Amino acid sequence: MSHPNEELLRNGYAAFEKGDLDTLRGLFTDDIVWHSPGRSPLAGDYRGIDEVFGLFGKVFELSGGTFRNEIHDILADDEHAVALVSATGERNGKTLNDKQAHVFHVRDGKVTEFWLQPGDLYANDDFWS
Repeated sequence: MSHPNEELLRNGYAAFEKGDLDTLRGLFTDDIVWHSPGRSPLAGDYRGIDEVFGLFGKVFELSGGTFRNEIHDILADDEHAVALVSATGERNGKTLNDKQAHVFHVRDGKVTEFWLQPGDLYANDDFWS
């Protein structure tokens, strides 16, 4: 049997792939904080669900809907979950294929904070810039 926070993340990734913001809204706290490192137009700290959904919109827009996260594994305990993913996409003749760690803080069955850890920050910045 998997940990409930593993299931939370699996449901979240499935909803993200479908663009199902209603499901994602139920998985995130209203005051979620989302940390994206780097210097690309997507870098920064996003506070609140509306800013995070705005970021998701930019991701889909900039990648022409090609951006995907393929789950390799999810590790979870009562307060945290880490997803190991392959992030892929195409944009303006560029291709992204990056192994990443996504770190989530979870409280009461909802994501409260997220940290993106790209495998190659320079490649990510180049792709999104």
